[in-house]
Amino acid sequence: MSVRLKLTLSYAGFLVLAGAVLLALWLLLVHYFPHAVIVRDARSGIGGAFAPGRSYTQRAFGEIAAVTLGFCLIFGLIGGWILAGRMLAPLSQITDATRIAARGSLSHRIAMDGAKDEFRELADSFDTMLERLEAHVAEQRRFAANASHELRTPLAITQTLLDVARKDSHTDTAALVDRLQSVNTRAINLTEALLALSRADQRSFTREVVDLSLIAEEAAETLLPLAEKHGTHVDVSGDPATTLGSRALLTQLTTNLLHNAIVHNTSGHGTVWVHSMRYSATVILRVENTGPPLAPGLVATLVEPFQRGTQRAHSDQAGVGLGLAIAKRITEAHEGTLTLAPRPGGGLCVTVRLPAAGRTAQM
Repeated sequence: MSVRLKLTLSYAGFLVLAGAVLLALWLLLVHYFPHAVIVRDARSGIGGAFAPGRSYTQRAFGEIAAVTLGFCLIFGLIGGWILAGRMLAPLSQITDATRIAARGSLSHRIAMDGAKDEFRELADSFDTMLERLEAHVAEQRRFAANASHELRTPLAITQTLLDVARKDSHTDTAALVDRLQSVNTRAINLTEALLALSRADQRSFTREVVDLSLIAEEAAETLLPLAEKHGTHVDVSGDPATTLGSRALLTQLTTNLLHNAIVHNTSGHGTVWVHSMRYSATVILRVENTGPPLAPGLVATLVEPFQRGTQRAHSDQAGVGLGLAIAKRITEAHEGTLTLAPRPGGGLCVTVRLPAAGRTAQM
């Protein structure tokens, strides 16, 4: 049976049951309290229907009672059907929207009007889910297209180098091998970055207590040769900042931010500041660097996959364009936020906020 039919039968059954209970209470009152004032007045009012020897009158009363209960049943069925239909009309809207979404159209919204009741809350929640799902699907499609393009580039370069070497018998083999190795390394780095991005999205990792200040020091020590190569000074400071999460992912987060700050910096005399702290129930990791001035509109796009700031062209230090995107996904997987802001004197400031371990209040 449909929900509407069940509600209709429930309404009608309740109405008939209420009538039967009232009639039974009256009969019990007449039987056990025959001399009560209300019973005596009722008897005289209906011609002594319950007096001895009045069997015909009693049968007439019984017939009237049966007709009354039958009317209650019919009235309850019709009224219950109408009322159930009106009450379940919002549910029909939600069902139609669900069918439309199941066919692949995620742009449809219920946008239910009326009072803020349970159905309205359900419709609003469903619209919010569709909005997030539509944005997620669009992001995945855009990411898949960009990933295909980025992976095709090193493969196309490799194919071109091989074709040239095949046609030219005097090709410098050593130079060709070096070039192929460089292209292959870039393809491997891109594949590993894609896998890291996928792992961050899955959020399936074991959580443990991690101190971001220690991870920042380890990342700075690991990237020290790269910083010296670029003539960049790395300054790490701050207080202990413990959070719950994956040590491997948070290490990758910090390394990506620090690597990005070193590579995209003022050539020869740049500086990177890494600072960790705890504020109330939040731990903060801030990475700043010197560099060219950045427009706010450009900064907002840097966390998008394969975005490389002022240019998308490949270079030895350009990376694969997934460093900040991976950092953002790792932050979100740890229920945190990552924000980017241009520094007034040039460069970028990246701030990561994560829930503190224990969430104890501390100012």
